[in-house]
Amino acid sequence: MAHALRIAARGLGRTWPNPAVGCVIVKAGVIVGRGWTQPGGRPHAEVMALAQAGANAQGATAYVTLEPCAHHGKTGPCALALVAAGVARVVSALQDPDPRVSGQGHAILRGAGVEVIENVMHAEAIRANAGFLKRVRAGLPFVTLKLATTLDGRIATASGESRWITGASARRATHAMRLNHDAVMIGSGTARADDPDLTVRDLGAGHQPLRIVMDTHLSHNPDSRLGRSAKTHPIWLIHGPDAPAQARDAWAGQGAILLESACENNHLDPRAALQRLAAQGLTRIFCEGGGTLAASLIRAKLVDDLALFTAGALIGADGQASLAALNLAALKDAPRLTLRETKIFGPDAYSLWSV
Repeated sequence: MAHALRIAARGLGRTWPNPAVGCVIVKAGVIVGRGWTQPGGRPHAEVMALAQAGANAQGATAYVTLEPCAHHGKTGPCALALVAAGVARVVSALQDPDPRVSGQGHAILRGAGVEVIENVMHAEAIRANAGFLKRVRAGLPFVTLKLATTLDGRIATASGESRWITGASARRATHAMRLNHDAVMIGSGTARADDPDLTVRDLGAGHQPLRIVMDTHLSHNPDSRLGRSAKTHPIWLIHGPDAPAQARDAWAGQGAILLESACENNHLDPRAALQRLAAQGLTRIFCEGGGTLAASLIRAKLVDDLALFTAGALIGADGQASLAALNLAALKDAPRLTLRETKIFGPDAYSLWSV
């Protein structure tokens, strides 16, 4: 199962709206087939592993990181494929909460005489499938907020200079993290200040995550780097109902996808915006927005993980803070995070926190 979870991770950022699943088929102590969900969500992991195993699947054990599907979609149910291949036992890590499955895959297997063992490495599977689970259960994507700051929590000088606070190793790690998410998201302030392109570079990656800008009034220039590359690397803009028609037409002409969302106090409602994205099938979003967007997501309790890169530099109080105001009345109201992981990237420190 540990191996199945490792290979499942190869699909992260590439399989939405489907989960990234891994399957390992074992017979007489030997792996005879393995597979993971392919880009776009098809074929499923079980289908890939069964194709590799061939006749060796007869009487074998299949280890699957999520309950095999039970519904007819673009392909037939994986539960029936396992039965047809003659698999004798299926070990799963997690029941699929999708109402089209939700125990029915396990029931199909048991009904056909296949032994089923559930909840092996259950906690690890929950973590691995966090994006898919949150979208199905809460109608929201899993959000990782990334910050790159100085030791005193600044993300830019007073003039807005921010390239580069962290070193090349940290930036390379950030690009690798982009690859494991369905989309990279920023706010309009960061888009205007940095004119980024938000692509994955220097990793030989053929895959590119979606690029999303939260831009209430569509104030970002369609002739920006994001706009000029919209036809080759998809860009989605979340905007409010009052975004000017001229700006909508200009961005649409560049090939961007426009998604209207509700506003609150003349700013995008972050929960409504993320619900809009989840409805489009997104499960994992990597937010690299500035302090304003970061604070709005934290205030709305929409951040799941905080990925913090810290450089050994000091800017001082005249620099730009990593977070805008959280409007806390007392220290007891401050969000308390749980440290999950620490690493060193060149001269910079990295820490991953669960919110």
